[in-house]
Amino acid sequence: MTDFQPIQLTAAAPVGDAEDIARADLYGLLATLFYRAPDSALLHHIAANRAHGEDADTVLGRAWNMLCDAASTTSELEAQEEYQDLFQGVGRQEVFLYGSFYLTGFLNERPLVALRDDLARYGLVRHENVSETEDHVATLCEVMRFLVAGDDVGVSNLGEQQRFYAQHMQPWIGKLCDALSGHPKARFYRSVAGLMQAFADVEAVQLEMH
Repeated sequence: MTDFQPIQLTAAAPVGDAEDIARADLYGLLATLFYRAPDSALLHHIAANRAHGEDADTVLGRAWNMLCDAASTTSELEAQEEYQDLFQGVGRQEVFLYGSFYLTGFLNERPLVALRDDLARYGLVRHENVSETEDHVATLCEVMRFLVAGDDVGVSNLGEQQRFYAQHMQPWIGKLCDALSGHPKARFYRSVAGLMQAFADVEAVQLEMH
């Protein structure tokens, strides 16, 4: 579901647990959507995969179906223009996608240093052709995908998922989602933010329960 790889990952073999496979896939999709605007093929894929039955009645299912609705009425050009308006504006960006901004009010601050220490411990290295710093939300989603579905159990395990999520994502993801949900230029990405928030709420509860 995703072709986005901002960092050099070891092979991420799908894990056996169906719930973890779904979590890894959703992290991968969110990484892709936050890293670049979706093309027509991805918009169609999302729109064609609505949740049904009991799944549609959950908080996550409702948020997913809202994204499906948005994808079904958004063209590739509209998505590209919205992404550019929100995240790539001339001068100051309308909405920042970097954790350090929400944690400190500035980019490239101390949270990024701590994050890089963890990535080095995981053996993850940023690709040379990626200009975004490692605290970009897309990169963090991709790291979580790696921690859920990677094949190195010494790194890709529940304990690391809990620690990484609590330190590097949970403190600020809600602020990003709020910024997007309330932005007048956000249409498709308002639904992406809704899905991210619903998923973040579920992750916070599930990871604390284990």
